[in-house]
Amino acid sequence: MAALTGKVAVVTGSTSGIGLGIARALGGAGTDLMLNGFGDAAAIDALRKQLASELKVKVGYDGADLSKPAEVRHLIEHAIGELGRVDILVNNAGIQHVAPVEEFPDERWDAVIAINLSANFHAIKAALPQMKQRGWGRIINIASAHGLVASTHKVAYVTAKHGVVGMTKVVALETAATAITCNAICPGWVLTPLVQKQIDDLARREKIPQAEAKRRLLAEKQPSGEFVTTEQIGALALFLCSDAAAQIRGAALSIDGGWTAQ
Repeated sequence: MAALTGKVAVVTGSTSGIGLGIARALGGAGTDLMLNGFGDAAAIDALRKQLASELKVKVGYDGADLSKPAEVRHLIEHAIGELGRVDILVNNAGIQHVAPVEEFPDERWDAVIAINLSANFHAIKAALPQMKQRGWGRIINIASAHGLVASTHKVAYVTAKHGVVGMTKVVALETAATAITCNAICPGWVLTPLVQKQIDDLARREKIPQAEAKRRLLAEKQPSGEFVTTEQIGALALFLCSDAAAQIRGAALSIDGGWTAQ
């Protein structure tokens, strides 16, 4: 991974969860980072300084609201201005809303599509020209098992993630004759702080052990009975940035404990 030293990665939604796991993996390989995400300003600044100190790389932050195209473009411009370039773009940020189709609020549909799908387009469009100019780039879209299969009550999320997989293929084809690749990672259930809270709440509500709460949460979808970890997703993203992955193009790579094998 020495080839990544000195490269610059923009990772959206990277102040926690999957995005932070990917940022840590890339930073550990010597990549300077531009973080993005919501949260307490002081906590985010502390995280930025901690990562810079721990990983010995430059770490910037931009609080772009990814539902606004102008702010997505500014995120890329900010990274180029502060860190000199964007070699790796990881479109990870996402939101969720759960409701039956006929009850799904219009504004939540618009928000999920804007952040989970349209923001990826705007970021790729902004980053791609300077990747082409330098002759190298890696675009990684974090889709989902829901980019490959569906579940009830998640119409906006499933639609957006299927769209991300399609977008990935188009960008891969348009960059096929270059040293720029575009791929999607499709995680199943991931043990993030948000999911851990669901486990804690279920255990408390049903008065059951943590292990049983975890089992119930996973049982419906994930045959392995184990969560995917953010470290595993970070390692897969790091591999996609390597020379070994140079001919992986337009792929939707499942990391889902067997969810989509069923």
